[in-house]
Amino acid sequence: MLLGGCYTAREAADTVPTDYRLRHPISIQEGEKSVALMIGNRRGTLTPAQRTDTVALAGVWKREATGGIIVDVPAGGANGRSAAEAAREVKSLLVASGVPEHLVRVRPYPAPETKFAPLKIKYTRVTADAGPCGLWPKDLGPEGDPLWFENRPYWNLGCATQRNLAAMVDNPADLVQPREEGPIYAGRRSVVLDKYRRGESTAAVDPNAEKAKISEIGQ
Repeated sequence: MLLGGCYTAREAADTVPTDYRLRHPISIQEGEKSVALMIGNRRGTLTPAQRTDTVALAGVWKREATGGIIVDVPAGGANGRSAAEAAREVKSLLVASGVPEHLVRVRPYPAPETKFAPLKIKYTRVTADAGPCGLWPKDLGPEGDPLWFENRPYWNLGCATQRNLAAMVDNPADLVQPREEGPIYAGRRSVVLDKYRRGESTAAVDPNAEKAKISEIGQ
């Protein structure tokens, strides 16, 4: 019975996947993207930079959003009145940028009276994530565990790579399945085939190729 108990414990330890992609899988989930606009107490309009950020967010919303846009306005804060006036401009910019008006919702959120609270624009989107990283359930030093004697990878190995890949991917759906092929560039294909038939190089000519050469002075 004692030996059976030890064997069972070892079996449980051996169930930890060796492949880092199985230990730290990338999960596809719904997350939130937000932009904070700092509205001054004596200013009820957006700055040029804030208008640019609002229009840019509307453009990205068309490509990746899974719902409408929520504009959170601080209520009761030191800049509550100015933020409420700026929220109307934010909504008009979003609608003018192509966001349907019924998908833009303006709502207040409580803010301390003496605090300077931001006006927040946010929407939901599909995101990719992995982790959490930095977990060390076992010691890396010499011990009686097979993890050390058999030179197996430690738990945290590969977690940062998976997390960085999830953060860098442009479309999380690409991690689930490949995209369909896009249309070919017929003009470039004709040029390449014509050069191939004539026996010429099909590579594109770089006009700056000569500028990158090392100087021959002193040789």
